[in-house]
Amino acid sequence: MNPLILIRGGGDLASGVILRLHRVGFQLAILELGKPLAVRRSVCFSEAVYAGEQTVEGVTARLVSADQFQVTLEAGEIPVLIDPNANILRNQFMTNPRHTFVVDARLLKREPETLGEDVPLHIGLGPGFRAGENCHAVIETRRSHTLGRVLWSGETQPDSGQPDGDTRRVLRAPDSGTLLPVAEIGDHVKEGQLIAEIQNAAGNRSKVVSPFDGLLRGLIHPRVEITEGMKIGDVDSRNDPSTIKLVSDKALSVGGGVLEAVLIKLNEINNSVSL
Repeated sequence: MNPLILIRGGGDLASGVILRLHRVGFQLAILELGKPLAVRRSVCFSEAVYAGEQTVEGVTARLVSADQFQVTLEAGEIPVLIDPNANILRNQFMTNPRHTFVVDARLLKREPETLGEDVPLHIGLGPGFRAGENCHAVIETRRSHTLGRVLWSGETQPDSGQPDGDTRRVLRAPDSGTLLPVAEIGDHVKEGQLIAEIQNAAGNRSKVVSPFDGLLRGLIHPRVEITEGMKIGDVDSRNDPSTIKLVSDKALSVGGGVLEAVLIKLNEINNSVSL
């Protein structure tokens, strides 16, 4: 069996999963929102929705329509479809659910909606998924001794509600409205430096400034409709330019867990066929 693996979401952790699976030869497709919410856009395949294509660590994903799907797979690239509800699973001309695996990498951190199709393997990332109930396997996404581990029953640690490391590094919107970027991903910023403004419906602007000296390694796309409190940016105090070109260690760890689960399922299927 050579499954097509559908990745729901193309954000930070999803991109680590995608790299792991693509590099060992699996055919993948990414299902995204019309306006993805990724912050670390330079290393997120979801950026293909805005730019038409996105290359991360030498792997290219391309925004496609249904009629371009198969040719993109055959070219060794990863097709990206605007399909937040995974309707592709119900399109018999594009997928066969019996030969399709699904990885839900959207990091909703809540109970997901029912997939609606019976697939051989459904993997969920992080809180909200319960292996054996709303998915077959769940991968731990919280930094700890269990990061990246595969659970075939039960659930991961609950969402802590806090980002890893210095909580100040995550930039949140002070108001709802439109993002007006001033700095760009990859810029070295100083404490108090203006990174962006949020213009609300009344035309008033509020400022988003850097909490400390560092590297701006993430900023949400300006086409996203901003709501107050939304995560919109990320400043890295290590000031290391490589962080805007490489997926994170956390993403690769989670990707390793997904790869483990996929190989275990394939071995199970192949062994049952040979009996």
